[in-house]
Amino acid sequence: MKVSIITSCYNRAGTIRCAIESVLAQDYPDIEYIIVDGASTDGSTEIIRQYEGRVARIISEPDRGMYEAINKGIRAATGDIVGLMHSDDFFFDNHVVSDIVKRFEKTDADFVYGDGLFVDCNDTNRVVRNWIGGSYHRWKVKCGWLPLHPTCYIRKDVMLREGLYDESYKIAADTDLLVRYLYKSRLKVDYLQRYIVRMRMGGLSTDSEKRKAMWHEDIRLYRAHGFSPIPTKVMKMMWKIPQFITAKFQCVGIQF
Repeated sequence: MKVSIITSCYNRAGTIRCAIESVLAQDYPDIEYIIVDGASTDGSTEIIRQYEGRVARIISEPDRGMYEAINKGIRAATGDIVGLMHSDDFFFDNHVVSDIVKRFEKTDADFVYGDGLFVDCNDTNRVVRNWIGGSYHRWKVKCGWLPLHPTCYIRKDVMLREGLYDESYKIAADTDLLVRYLYKSRLKVDYLQRYIVRMRMGGLSTDSEKRKAMWHEDIRLYRAHGFSPIPTKVMKMMWKIPQFITAKFQCVGIQF
């Protein structure tokens, strides 16, 4: 089973090497790694080019944003399973992809997700949010619950059938895709109870101005899917509260 991992990047010279090394360090032998760079101007492209020969494909050209870049990567992918590694993030350990593949093989799922950690951008040993995905139930999606996007691995044929990221959303296309897949599409979904990824706080969705824009996009997409938009958005925010509370305690037992 081939796994295609896609990294979209624009001006992330400070973190892109860590993301790439994290993927290349995985012990699973059949990974197709695709990096889509939006013609960075800060040296990111030069760092990425140092990995030519170790990365399956590098696409470097201007784009209209992260979701267009991800869609390019998905269309270029030849794997059975597609996952994302954002340019600010890195895998929890070197066995993540192996464990994900085992889960797909055991359950014959369409969609597998797990847990993730948000860490301080300057001290990645300090956990800020402890995102435990928890078991999947369709009703939870209508109550604002969603798995952490970078922990989600999905069969490519399912993505092509159900549709890729809606590029009309600049911030919330991942939420839209997850709602479509987990609520509308009735896929076979499985929860892998283990940490998948560590995400540096300070990404696109953690900037205060971007959060305001995300509010409006979330309201728009929930309305489009027939949900009560403001209550669903509020419930989505409420799901995050335990993540901050448990981070102070859970990180004590996590080995980095």
